[in-house]
Amino acid sequence: MPIYWAFITYMLLRPGLENNEFPFMFEGIDKLLHLSIFAMLGFCFMAAIPKIKFLYFFQIMIIYGLLTEILQDEMHWGRSLEFLDLIADTVGCLCGYFVFKKLRSLTI
Repeated sequence: MPIYWAFITYMLLRPGLENNEFPFMFEGIDKLLHLSIFAMLGFCFMAAIPKIKFLYFFQIMIIYGLLTEILQDEMHWGRSLEFLDLIADTVGCLCGYFVFKKLRSLTI
């Protein structure tokens, strides 16, 4: 979990690149990436700490997403604070949470 957390922090804060470099890139791919990265983070977080209350989980994920967006804007490396990225982060962590809960209920 800490290794994944460090990896996504690096990926979220590294200098930005143009999205039109590869043929599979499309407009809005960054939102899809934010959603999937945070879904995996939410799932891993719940797997590591399954007894955490939903409110604490949600607060930690929102604060982390907000901090990475603020740092992207403050570091001036071609990334900027985007409200839609924060929405994608929130939806992603909620998806990860509910997928974990659903899988856990199927195995118990």
